[in-house]
Amino acid sequence: MEPQNVSSGLAHVWIQGDAVTRTVALVLLVMSLATWIIILWKYLDQRAQRQQAKACEGFWHSADFAEGLDKLGAQDGNPFRALANEGREAARHVLHKDGRPGPQLHDTLDVSDWVERCLRRSLDDATARAQSGLTVLASIASTAPFVGLFGTVWGIYHALLSIGAAGQVSIDQVAGPIGEALIMTAMGLLVAIPAVLGYNVLVRGNKGINHQLNRFAHDLHAYFVTGARVTAGGDGKVLPMKRG
Repeated sequence: MEPQNVSSGLAHVWIQGDAVTRTVALVLLVMSLATWIIILWKYLDQRAQRQQAKACEGFWHSADFAEGLDKLGAQDGNPFRALANEGREAARHVLHKDGRPGPQLHDTLDVSDWVERCLRRSLDDATARAQSGLTVLASIASTAPFVGLFGTVWGIYHALLSIGAAGQVSIDQVAGPIGEALIMTAMGLLVAIPAVLGYNVLVRGNKGINHQLNRFAHDLHAYFVTGARVTAGGDGKVLPMKRG
């Protein structure tokens, strides 16, 4: 079907359709706009986080912790900087418990357990932020075809009523209205397919970023517990860095 015929069919469906048909068309339009907005938003967010992840190695080559934080960047929502800050505050809280006015429930935890707990909480927050919007994409991908199909069924029903009221039935009278009603199914698929592809790409991107976050959290845990970062090679070598 040529694009010109599709556009004319859409215009005819809108003009000749009733309130239900127009509502379905508007719902599909809103779904399509939401899909592309979420895809663009999450893509830009993931691109920024991949750039922030590249600064992690520079963090460990800093002279002290404060310089390392500067290398991580000060952008809002930077999960790597949030991890570093959370680990530092957790270590300070445990190591300076003598200065607190009274005992607290978590005083029974050693510095390793408390830092691990706080880093895990920061990781969970970052994961929740990364997954925001993906539920909407998944919902659109699964429901848009059925919304379009409902519009098609209602359009065919509406067309058959008009044909029945005319009192004469021919191929031209049937093919035109039903063919235009089938456009609603095509619209549903055009909305669902980008949502499915976008969802899969964004989930894959989140997995890569989560892997880098977990690796950075592991290094931070070793640093705040032992005062040095254990290298990824597992040979026991460490990279010392002054604490901020």
